Amino acid sequence: MKNVPVDGLVEGNELTETPGYVAEDVERWVPEHHRNVYRSAFERDRARVLHSSALRRLGAKTQVMDPDTDDFIRTRLTHSLEVAQIGREVGRMLGCDPDVVDTACLAHDLGHPPFGHNGETALNELAADAGGFEGNAQTLRLLSRLEPKVIGHDGSSAGLNLTRASLDACCKYPWTLAEAPARADGRPNRKFGVYQDDQPVFEWIRRGAIAQDGSSLPAKCMEAQVMDLADDISYSVHDVEDAVFGGHIQLEDLLDPAKREEVFSKTQQWYLPHVSEVELEQALSRLEGLPQWVKYMSGTRSSMAAFKALTSKLIGRFAASAMEATRAQYGKDRPLVRYTAELIIPDSTVHEIAVLKGIATAFVMSVRDAQPHYENQREILSVLVEALLDEPKYLASSFAADMQELGTRDDDARLRLVIDQVASLTDRSAVALYKRITGNQWHHGDKPLW
Repeated sequence: MKNVPVDGLVEGNELTETPGYVAEDVERWVPEHHRNVYRSAFERDRARVLHSSALRRLGAKTQVMDPDTDDFIRTRLTHSLEVAQIGREVGRMLGCDPDVVDTACLAHDLGHPPFGHNGETALNELAADAGGFEGNAQTLRLLSRLEPKVIGHDGSSAGLNLTRASLDACCKYPWTLAEAPARADGRPNRKFGVYQDDQPVFEWIRRGAIAQDGSSLPAKCMEAQVMDLADDISYSVHDVEDAVFGGHIQLEDLLDPAKREEVFSKTQQWYLPHVSEVELEQALSRLEGLPQWVKYMSGTRSSMAAFKALTSKLIGRFAASAMEATRAQYGKDRPLVRYTAELIIPDSTVHEIAVLKGIATAFVMSVRDAQPHYENQREILSVLVEALLDEPKYLASSFAADMQELGTRDDDARLRLVIDQVASLTDRSAVALYKRITGNQWHHGDKPLW
């Protein structure tokens, strides 16, 4: 990658004024030329994601709990907005272009299907013959192919056609399923960021990706690392807030040794398999020692305000810890962008974030996943995939046109197309399409569909 500064650079009539970025960072898969230059290439990227239909659909997609169960809980959309706010500020303090980080944060969950991680698991099984399903790989597919905005000279869709820097910032897992590194506990890693047939654009995005620490693992750019941290912070803090406001737990319950043990067990099982219970106890005790820690939220305005003060404190604590450690490593002045640095997150912060995740896992997600209608959600998706393969009339117009072009010559491509369609549905529209196909409201035994 040429080290060409782009302060005020016009690349296809687009600008970027953030120090540290180079000409290749503002390139697009399909070259574009714009008459107006009042906004930067990265500002244009953010606007494209903000106005996308994929982002709007997140408003009716499950984050942790079903979006129709409570007016307070977060959806994928509100979660993404909160991640973007955290990531933008952290990125700006490190010298990243705020719009690149903002774009990645807004986009990071676009590929998630209906019914949250339950739906992701179901679609992965249903798409096994076509290379599986993964929400992050689906995000790249949406941004570079499925979301209609720019059409190339050969007639193929380039999706939103974001700049290289913004697309790379969205790559949370920059590898294919075959290349995925093993998990810390030795189990296979099912997280990956690109499907096989999206390799060409992925290789273009990753041009110049070099790890700073000499690691053999695929490097993540600084902006992607900031997005990942912002997601972890938001996920850990806000899921606990939703759990408390939803009546699933009070923080004083953690004084019960049995419940405390359950939190540590889930934290080790899901997030930190090699961290000892002693270290997790220390992490939770540090959080409980904060003056803002609220043991009991009664539902009064004053108690709710006190809990919001706690969430603000936790977000600031985690963000400041990473920013200070990173600046201590690389200095205070130079912009830390792309592949010039690694985000440093102290172990103490990693442990504290994970313990908060463990609280939500123990008292919300584990209980949620045992509920009967989560089995029904998987059956809904299975019926949809089978029906859309057999009856393309149920496909949305854009997918129907793609299916007609494919014909019957490629079963894997047809399955991938149907998976793309089903993954784009919201929780509500998936149920509505299921009812339309089956012609009834359907109950499975005594378990309601929805």
